[in-house]
Amino acid sequence: MKKNSTKNGVSRRKFLAGTASTVAAFTIVPRRVLGGKGFVPPSEKVNVAGVGVGGMGRGNLARMALLDRTEEEGYKPTDENISPVNVVSLCDVDRNYSARTYKLFPKAKVYDDYRKMLDKQKDIDAVLVATPDHTHAVIALKAINMGKHVYVQKPMTYTVKEARMLTEAARKMGVATQMGNQGHSNEGTRLICEWIWDGAIGDVKEVDMWTNRPIWPQGIDRPTGTPPVPKGLNWDMWLGPAPTRAYNPAYHPRFWRGYWDFGTGALGDMGCHVMDPVFWALKLKYPTSFEASVSRYMHYKPGDKWGSIVHDSDTYPNASKIHYEFPAREGMPAVTANWYDGGLLPKRPEALEAGRRMGDGSNGVFFHGTKGTIM
Repeated sequence: MKKNSTKNGVSRRKFLAGTASTVAAFTIVPRRVLGGKGFVPPSEKVNVAGVGVGGMGRGNLARMALLDRTEEEGYKPTDENISPVNVVSLCDVDRNYSARTYKLFPKAKVYDDYRKMLDKQKDIDAVLVATPDHTHAVIALKAINMGKHVYVQKPMTYTVKEARMLTEAARKMGVATQMGNQGHSNEGTRLICEWIWDGAIGDVKEVDMWTNRPIWPQGIDRPTGTPPVPKGLNWDMWLGPAPTRAYNPAYHPRFWRGYWDFGTGALGDMGCHVMDPVFWALKLKYPTSFEASVSRYMHYKPGDKWGSIVHDSDTYPNASKIHYEFPAREGMPAVTANWYDGGLLPKRPEALEAGRRMGDGSNGVFFHGTKGTIM
């Protein structure tokens, strides 16, 4: 049999569901009898494909599959019977960077082109996308249009237009989607929201938010030199929809975040996390205005006679401060929100105890209310 479908287009899962109900009319066997406590039968598992599995994607897949983890050994394969998913395929443009992930899921088929993976492998139910920011949308859109459920790492897309395209496609296809903004599920985030909604610090009229990012190079020129592409790296697929440029280790595997063509800088990388409790707790939508000030965005380049002024257009600035104004919402006053990155910090509240660090040492938020401040 070449295809897992009938002539009238019934899918493999619908077919299995239909036959299962027929069999159940004759014999009903409790799941615990077949597999024991924690056993997940194959018919209830979701077939997952991962795209971008060398970094964040590795951890996401490991958690989906409920893999065991130790501080010394990291993730390691576990009993397949307790996993709620089947990781059926792994796609990454860099086979060396992803080698550890391949070992975790030895039964998964391996690809370096997500298009070939989706076209060839018909058993995929859901797709995890954890690639560099500039390729999120093209991968997710193809998967959604093929009826696959999608989990996309933050930031969901590189542009607002891409986000709208994915939203429209997901609604049309009726698939489940989620963005990987893990902090949204933290108990602390929920607790802060409840405190503010309960009026613990009164009306919140100002918020300060900050991150120590970038922890990668920004405010620099495009790297020079054209070293050879490492064996096992599909550089054309890594570039995806971005303008063509020569390979350089300055971009891959980690430092692409600081480049306009590939990443979204400190704000795009960490704003999803740091701003999330602010938008949630204060029920914010769109700002009425904003103003940004940044560190050096151009520099003097020595040259013949006078030299020249060069714009650092290839990367984001080293540091920025952004001031937002949000209108009043139902039951909540207008809010001023200030964003700081690149080592810039808000003024330390007088009420904050001496010696106590601001935030977690890397990131933080101050909710300034009429009755007090929450950090």
